Amino acid sequence: MVEILAGLMVLSLTIWLFLLLLWGQFWRVDQQLKTTTNNLKSLPMVCVIVPARNEADVIPVSLRSLLLQDYPGNFHVFLVDDHSTDGTANFAQGVAYAVDKLEQLHIIYSADLPNGWTGKLWAMEQGVQKANQLQPDYLLLTDADIEHDISNLRRLVAKAETENLDLVSLMVKLRCQSFWEQLLIPAFVFFFQKLYPFRWVNNPKKSTAAAAAGCILIRRETLEKIGGLHTIRQALIDDCSLAKAVKSHQGKIWVGLDALTYSLRPYDSLETIWNMVARSAYTQLNYSPLLLVGSVLGMVLLYMLPILGIILGLIIGNLLIIITALVISLLMAFAYFPMIAFYQCPLWLAFCLPIIAFLYTLMTLDSANRHWQGKGGAWKGRVYQN
Repeated sequence: MVEILAGLMVLSLTIWLFLLLLWGQFWRVDQQLKTTTNNLKSLPMVCVIVPARNEADVIPVSLRSLLLQDYPGNFHVFLVDDHSTDGTANFAQGVAYAVDKLEQLHIIYSADLPNGWTGKLWAMEQGVQKANQLQPDYLLLTDADIEHDISNLRRLVAKAETENLDLVSLMVKLRCQSFWEQLLIPAFVFFFQKLYPFRWVNNPKKSTAAAAAGCILIRRETLEKIGGLHTIRQALIDDCSLAKAVKSHQGKIWVGLDALTYSLRPYDSLETIWNMVARSAYTQLNYSPLLLVGSVLGMVLLYMLPILGIILGLIIGNLLIIITALVISLLMAFAYFPMIAFYQCPLWLAFCLPIIAFLYTLMTLDSANRHWQGKGGAWKGRVYQN
């Protein structure tokens, strides 16, 4: 048993060294949108698409931030009211009136959801169809719960124009105020970057493709080239599906972090974060029981085994196992520290990845269980099942 434990500890250490040195430097937070930009040589026209379903609590802030962008070019906002029952459209109209931007806001009332579409993508599709009548150069696909920095649109367009990119996406800064948010939210981004190293995503020679749904700027011609949103109409993880479609058509994409644009969505309890992850975690594994088992074993090997190694090493008095486990724990904390610092959380949280990984593993198992029970993909009153 001691030899097996020692062998597993060496394997865990080897994998962590591989991840830190050879896995696209995923743990770094250097892929960020510049906070300042030079004057744009051209001013492309942009149409912003905002799918909204019962967002009355956040729309006054998010829509105001969009309508007051300092982008000097021509831009319009298309808000698609997806059968809201809380007066979302009325609140949106009031915001546009208050900031004297009624001409820039176009409110679309969504038609009934057709078979074969997810609700969000169907709402976005209707917004895109209306926006295309203006023949924009770019479309900004953004969630209704995002508070955009006043310079966000200008910086996104500048990034796309100066680097000739087809798609630019931001992992906006998620809310990180409550205990549960500070414990789990930075890790959510950390795990996302480990799954899709941003440097690899941003390298046109690599096949890795990803985007963050909250903020995606895409060229209209590129969207048309890949067949429009129709090609990903059933995707629950629509952001990465869109990025994959763009990159598979030789499009250039970029994804990065941003410290200026924020998500307004609160995740102030374990239940809200749990439901967010469980909604799509098994989808990320392509509904594969084999991948589920592999994912669980991987989480145990990478994140939980070092703690067990310290405990068991102390019990059996094996100094080598204890030292190996401590080294792994330090490497783990070293990898997580940049994300903790980015989110301005207490530094001691960098040493909590084993506990965090345990919780995320339970969420993933629950996601699979929901799928098997026909309850997978539940969101805002709808259930999507593949």
